[in-house]
Amino acid sequence: MNISRARRSADLRPQNLTPGLERSCTEDWVAAAPWQTGIQRIEAYFSGDAYAPHRHDTYSIGYTIRGVQSFDYRGTRADSLAGQVMVLHPDEIHTGQAGTEDGFHYRMLYVEPALVREALGPTASALPFLSTAVLSDPRLMYAVHSAFSDMEAPLEPVALVELAVLLADGLRANDRSAHRASSALIDVQAAARAKEYLDAHQDHIVKSEELEAVTGLDRYALARQFRKAFGTSPYRYLTMRRLDRARSDIAGGLTLADAAMKAGFSDQAHMTRRFKANYGISPGQWQRLVRRAGTAAPS
Repeated sequence: MNISRARRSADLRPQNLTPGLERSCTEDWVAAAPWQTGIQRIEAYFSGDAYAPHRHDTYSIGYTIRGVQSFDYRGTRADSLAGQVMVLHPDEIHTGQAGTEDGFHYRMLYVEPALVREALGPTASALPFLSTAVLSDPRLMYAVHSAFSDMEAPLEPVALVELAVLLADGLRANDRSAHRASSALIDVQAAARAKEYLDAHQDHIVKSEELEAVTGLDRYALARQFRKAFGTSPYRYLTMRRLDRARSDIAGGLTLADAAMKAGFSDQAHMTRRFKANYGISPGQWQRLVRRAGTAAPS
């Protein structure tokens, strides 16, 4: 997808981001960077309700460029203003809507917990959890900014490692409990073997017996270990990787039916149900939003 020159060359300082772009947008849109393992990047504008209640198995970390971005999260409403950072934890249900009539323009990273865990190192006992969803944190703001220097190409491996370190350090700085060294409580190696197996077998049904053979753990112990390590269950992890692939293929122009088949869903209806439950919008809505982003340009 081609992103407008104005957005590519925009000043990335929080007080001066893509000036004038939102005023030219009369319809909602989403621009998605190319799909890559570990992280997804989007930039979007919404004028009203954006997302129905849903949950990801990733960290959602981003910032508001303009307007008020409101969402329900952990039993309360949060409002993010221009220049503020948002951090939503994996598997937490949330919504998304405009807080004012002006709509909201934002950028968001969806970061797999495995990437954060690797960057934290062996001394981290658990994934960082931030009790406050909206904050002003220069370290996290810098980390998110760095991910959007070029939306038209995947992040290079070295850049991805640097970003992971920035995000992990920023999250850990806001959650001191992540410093506690009790890694023996988590069988990181077994969880990692399960993750690698799921990554390699996204296009077919994975049986519990397969994961037991790969990890040496029974299915119940593995479910507990996997959630401790990556913040979600093995099944949800597999489903979300399929959905990530389908979302990227749809943004790249693939039909909904072909995207469903390629991602390993039984049919388009199956993909549609899971897509809406996990992203808060339907695949058809996503398809229309990314098409609009391809034509959106400043006045």
